[in-house]
Amino acid sequence: MEFIKSQSYEVHLEELAEAALRQHIAKSNYSKVFVLVDENTKKHCLPLFKKKLDIKADAIFEILSGEIHKTIETCSTVWSLLSDNGGDRKSLLINLGGGVLTDLGGFVASTFKRGIDFINIPTTLLSMVDASVGGKTGVDLGSLKNQIGVINQPQMVLVFPKFLNTLDSRQIVSGYAEMLKHGLIKDAEYWKSLKSENDFTDAKCIKKSIAIKNDVVTQDPTEQGIRKILNFGHTLGHAIESYCLENPDRETLLHGEAIAVGMILEGFLSHELKGLSKLSLQEIKDTFLTHFERVDFNAEDIKAIITLLKYDKKNSHGDVNFVLLQAIGKAVTDVKVPVDLFHKAFAYYKE
Repeated sequence: MEFIKSQSYEVHLEELAEAALRQHIAKSNYSKVFVLVDENTKKHCLPLFKKKLDIKADAIFEILSGEIHKTIETCSTVWSLLSDNGGDRKSLLINLGGGVLTDLGGFVASTFKRGIDFINIPTTLLSMVDASVGGKTGVDLGSLKNQIGVINQPQMVLVFPKFLNTLDSRQIVSGYAEMLKHGLIKDAEYWKSLKSENDFTDAKCIKKSIAIKNDVVTQDPTEQGIRKILNFGHTLGHAIESYCLENPDRETLLHGEAIAVGMILEGFLSHELKGLSKLSLQEIKDTFLTHFERVDFNAEDIKAIITLLKYDKKNSHGDVNFVLLQAIGKAVTDVKVPVDLFHKAFAYYKE
C-alpha cells in the first residue's frame, strides 16, 4: 500500500512503514532516540514496536494515559526526562500512542531546545484517522480542549492497523465517529459506504479517511479557510467533552463519543440555517445513535455547555463560529448561530 504525502512528510501504512522508519533513522544520524509511551501502549504496543521495527531506543519515557493528563505539567515531566537523559537538538522523539499522547509528544518535541524531530506512531483508530495528519500539537488548559499548542509537522507518521487489536470496542467506535465525519464534510459516497460498513478498521477505510483529511489540510495548513470544515461537530462536541471532563458527577466521554453528539446537534443547526434536508438530518441522527448511546443532558448541563462555547478556538471578535452542512458531503464555515437554536438542537437530540 503506497504512502500518503502530507505537506512536508509522509504517512506510511503497514509493511512500508517498517522500511520507512529504518531508512529514516539510518540516514539521519540522530544523537539519541527516545520513545514516549503511556501505561497502556507500554504494555500492549511497545513489545510489537520492538519486534517489528528493531529500533534501539536510548530511553523509554512513560506518562499516564487519558485526556486528564494532557497538561503542561505532563509536558514539563517529559522535558525534564529529555534533559536528564542527554537529549539535544539532534535527538528524535517517537510518540507511540493515541491522540492524547501524539498531540502532547509533538508539542514537547516542538518546544524542547526550540524544536527536535519527532515521529508519530498512532495506536488507536481515532489517532490513525485524525491525529495522524495536520501537524496540530498541544495540550489542554484545565478542562478546556487544546488551548495551548503549535502547528508543527512530524518527520513521518507510521500506521500499523494491527495495533487496533489491543483496543476495546468503545475505543474503536470512538475513532469511527471521526471517519464518519470525513464523509459528512467531504465525500457523500464515503459516508454512504462507511455507515453500513461492518469492518471500518480495514486498512482501506483507514487510508481513505487519512486521504480525505490530508486533502483538506494540504490546501490549508494553518486553518485559514477550508481546513475549518474538519471541525464539524467539534464546536459543541468539544464543549460537551470539556464539561464532562470537569464535572465529577458526569461520566467522562471519549472524544469520538462527544463529537458524535456534536454532529447530531450541529446537523440540526445545519438543517435550520443552511438547508440540510430533513431526510439527511434524520439519517445522521439515526447513524450515530445506532453506534453511540444517547447521553442525557438536563437544563443546567446545557446551560453550562453553551457557556463553554466562548472558549472555542475558532471564535473571532467575540463570535462563536460553526461549521455546518448544506448537504451530506458539503460543509460551510464561519456560520453564526443564534443562542435559542442551541436549546432547540438539544431538544431534537433528546427526541
